[in-house]
Amino acid sequence: MATQIELGGTFTLPGTSMTVNRMGYGAMQLAGPQVWGPPRDIDAAVAVLREAVEAGVDHIDTSDFYGPHVTNQIIKQALHPYPDGLVIVTKVGARRGEDKSWIHALSRQELIDAVHDNLRNLALDTLDVVNLRVGGVMGPAEGSIAEPLTVLAELKQQGLIRHLGLSNVTPGQLSEAQKITEIVCIQNLYNVAHRGDDAFIDNLTQQGIAYAPFFPLGGFTPLQSSALDRAAASLQATPMQVALAWLLQRSPNILLIPGTSSTNHLRENLKAATLQLPPETITQLNTIGGGAGQ
Repeated sequence: MATQIELGGTFTLPGTSMTVNRMGYGAMQLAGPQVWGPPRDIDAAVAVLREAVEAGVDHIDTSDFYGPHVTNQIIKQALHPYPDGLVIVTKVGARRGEDKSWIHALSRQELIDAVHDNLRNLALDTLDVVNLRVGGVMGPAEGSIAEPLTVLAELKQQGLIRHLGLSNVTPGQLSEAQKITEIVCIQNLYNVAHRGDDAFIDNLTQQGIAYAPFFPLGGFTPLQSSALDRAAASLQATPMQVALAWLLQRSPNILLIPGTSSTNHLRENLKAATLQLPPETITQLNTIGGGAGQ
């Protein structure tokens, strides 16, 4: 039986009754290598999900294009019927090519099909939160997102989606989106080394909109990694724990979705929610990305 620990406090998605622990779980790594096909050990994947929820995780990030279909089917196998209060956030706007590539899937029919795929494979009648994924693999691209978002807003009106979010977007695209529908969360690349969204996060904090950064250790240079390693060693923690703790202390609207297929790594990640970084460590870490932070 997993022990419940304090998971970074809570956050309520704006305009909703959904209050979640800030430390969540990202399901992408439950699929096979390159997020393709089934994992080598489905029982182990099921065990990770069940332990996460037993430990207090009540916010799972997923997508039906992980696998494809595999991750959602494992979530259903592990957790359905879902416990009260569990929020499942999924993404649409991409599909997988036969060569395992990631391809935009933003046409009206592709988005409708993706929502129904998520509903079917998760065994849900309504999706809690659907993020519209646009931009490139690792970041935003300029351009209007009105057309695909309007499709999702219609599905929301039909009762298939409760709330909408955005992934890989700019502040301008959020402003455009808010003229169409309410947006409860943003999911972009951000970590202690990649601070391009600093001002965006501050603005979202003022609006009460959640921000879920992905790749907490993504894109570090060797020098940045060594600086993080030194900070971790001084605190007798792992680099991932320090990177996650820094994000939790960065802003109260940040929700974490670290992923792993290992129960040991899951426990390490969850412990990051109890790690308080001293001010001098935060100052040192802020130099990694060249930002002042908070």
